Amino acid sequence: MSARITRRVIATVLASGAVVAAAALPAGAAETRDHGRSSRVVIGDVNTRDGHGRFGRGGGEWIEVVNTGRGSVNLRGWTLSDRDGNRYRFNNVWLVGHSKVRVHTGFGRDTRRDVFQDRRNSVWDRRDAATLRNDHRRVVDVKSWSGRR
Repeated sequence: MSARITRRVIATVLASGAVVAAAALPAGAAETRDHGRSSRVVIGDVNTRDGHGRFGRGGGEWIEVVNTGRGSVNLRGWTLSDRDGNRYRFNNVWLVGHSKVRVHTGFGRDTRRDVFQDRRNSVWDRRDAATLRNDHRRVVDVKSWSGRR
């Protein structure tokens, strides 16, 4: 009779472990897909206007936002701002693992790799800084530059 009880206890423990593991799975998946530990979003390359009011190399000004991790991150509600208070708010932009999106100052049609602020004037000065904040307004990354070429 004790062998029977032992088998029931083992079966109960195994079943309980399976339930706990299944319940934990969605939380881990959400963490990876959203602002989880497996992904880190940073400011990448910056292309600013030159000192004469024209746009710098590449014909327009932009800032890259890069996902350095493996998990996907939704940038909805995140903001990118400069020292003067100009701010761009991301809509439903997903960055899959190891990808980037360029935030252009001018006009254009948003794609997975490029989004546009639809502004007529430059935002990023030769000596400026970009601040990236998440949807909870916490600073995620800051990048500054001096304007030397």
